[in-house]
Amino acid sequence: MSAPAEQPYRRGGDGSAEEAFTQCPMPVAIFDRTLQIVLASSGMAKESGLAEDEIRGRHGVGMLLGPAGAEVEQGIRRVFDSGEAETSDVWVDGGRGEGQRVWSVTLSPLRDSAEAVHRVQLTAVEVTELHRARDRLAALSEVSVRVGTTLDVSTTTQEMADMMVGRLADFVTVDLLDSLFRGVEPKPSAEGVALRRAAHSSVLPGVPESLIRVGDVDQYPEYSPPAKCLATGQSSLHNVPDAAITRWQAMDPRRAEVLHAHSIHSVMVVPLRARGIILGVSLLVRHRNPDPFGADDLLLAEEIAARAAVAVDNARRFTRERTTALALQRSLLPQRLPGQESVEVVSRYLPADSRAGIGGDWFDVIPLSGARVALVVGDVVGHGLQASATMGRLRTAVRALSDVDIPPDELLALLDDLVVHLAATDDAVAGPDLETVSDYVATCLYVVYDPIARCCTVASAGHLPPFVVTPGGTVELVDVDPGPPLGVGGLPFEAVTRSRGPSGLRKTKGSSNSLAHRTTWLRSDFRRSLERPPATLEDTCQAVLHALLPAAPSDDVALLIARTRVLDAHHVATWDVPCDPAIVAATRAWAGRQLADWGMQEVAFTVELVVSELVTNAIRHGAPPVQLRLIRGTALLCEVSDGSNTSPHLRRAQIFDEGGRGLLLVAQLAQRWGTRHRAVGKTIWAEFGLPERPA
Repeated sequence: MSAPAEQPYRRGGDGSAEEAFTQCPMPVAIFDRTLQIVLASSGMAKESGLAEDEIRGRHGVGMLLGPAGAEVEQGIRRVFDSGEAETSDVWVDGGRGEGQRVWSVTLSPLRDSAEAVHRVQLTAVEVTELHRARDRLAALSEVSVRVGTTLDVSTTTQEMADMMVGRLADFVTVDLLDSLFRGVEPKPSAEGVALRRAAHSSVLPGVPESLIRVGDVDQYPEYSPPAKCLATGQSSLHNVPDAAITRWQAMDPRRAEVLHAHSIHSVMVVPLRARGIILGVSLLVRHRNPDPFGADDLLLAEEIAARAAVAVDNARRFTRERTTALALQRSLLPQRLPGQESVEVVSRYLPADSRAGIGGDWFDVIPLSGARVALVVGDVVGHGLQASATMGRLRTAVRALSDVDIPPDELLALLDDLVVHLAATDDAVAGPDLETVSDYVATCLYVVYDPIARCCTVASAGHLPPFVVTPGGTVELVDVDPGPPLGVGGLPFEAVTRSRGPSGLRKTKGSSNSLAHRTTWLRSDFRRSLERPPATLEDTCQAVLHALLPAAPSDDVALLIARTRVLDAHHVATWDVPCDPAIVAATRAWAGRQLADWGMQEVAFTVELVVSELVTNAIRHGAPPVQLRLIRGTALLCEVSDGSNTSPHLRRAQIFDEGGRGLLLVAQLAQRWGTRHRAVGKTIWAEFGLPERPA
């Protein structure tokens, strides 16, 4: 049985259907089973560059789609076989300068009266702009996801460069104003500018197109495209060579060599601007991609740069605020630990990583009377400027209370009352628009070391006790039960006295004194860092931090290590004074002889006057026993103790008063003076500076 004869293509009776088809502005063609064009529209003729009569009878669609036509021809065959329409996007090379064109090709079956497919109609619609718009939206969406993942300027700019390479350019640089890295508000100038390379990226390994490394500064003359971009805030497109690029090459041979070596043919310069401030400039280059940059490429680059600039500005602002907060935190901590006769100290403060923010950790070393010293570490719960400010208030309060010379447990009780009062006061004055801290909670460890009695007294408010390294190298914890954190209120604190001074204080988190908590901090690596002490305390400090901390701690850390000393009989002289006014002269003479033995004749006269005044007051107004003690250290201390609990007060005596001038004389002659209460009685002390002696 022979196959039915192929029916010829039938035109409309009046020819209107054929006229409508042939005059259609869209590229449309009808193919027979041999893939020959039976009929084509004027749109097809226009796009192919051939007349309609020249198109008719041609085989395939190569004249329109070029090499991509082979895939479409396969689709035509499939439609003949299946009878189902197909639609696909086809990319066609538009030639140099035009880039790729995208056609949406629809293949539709045409059926005869027997419902058999005897023709296939091809309809092509150019969707290049639609695809470009879709790519731009995808790129901008990717910017939101990939750029600005961290609040770090270098990371953000590198993410921007990496995202544009391969998609938009072959080589990308991001240069920022050098002042931005120093925390100064960027101010571009119309003259030559110094830009620091924040990031660069390339399709070639090793970024061979770059003249400088990331972090280096490059100088751009005022006539260069980047300098003009910074001065005007306007983007620019350049083909190589044009006037601006040619002048730049002439003045910079190294840059000209790179342009020729990599056959760079198109350059685009885009400013990074956010919130009205120009932060820097991005340079985009093409050398592997043969198509020059176009207006659409410039628009996409500007949109990417604008979004990335906001992320860079956020990172810049965060860095500046973190630097400010860190500067505040460090300014509230001791800038220089005072020299002490009783202890040798080293300290460290390590801020938390950028995600956690600045905390409220602090430490202090406070000289006390009697050659004693107070060692303090503490932590305000929370992060940010509020925690730092609260830390500064608490540190100041601790110093003020230390001057009163009260026992450690009483000091913590008063500090607890202060924190409760601060919380109540701040809640009362806070307005609806002010951000306040809901709770004032802090921990504090307060240790007083006495180098003469060779003991330390420890009290803790929610803080882990101090570590002690014994002369034998054993690491121990002082057995003191931490009281509640500061701010709880109404609960007592415990103070314990240990006969050996602390060799190390480690600031830790938490308020638990459980066995599990102790075991965690006494793990083997930490114990070894203290049991085998290095040559210096600085080395010990580094060993402790290395044993306990990760590379980027999630919370800030304050570390204070103290090596104790003792003052023996060569540094301390004591004399029990009888309660007889006639003994004052003998006491003054004894003090003079002792100072002569120590080689301190320069201050003997002044000290004898103060000794005479203090001993006289103790005999007349105090109670037995009376004792005189001289302590030789970095300064000379004179202490007179008696059994009375009454405290002397400095006042200005009137003209006809018989007394009241003694303490005024002591205050004028001594560097410092004060009163220290004991369990029974009191001690009045005065401190004298020693004259400098040649080495």
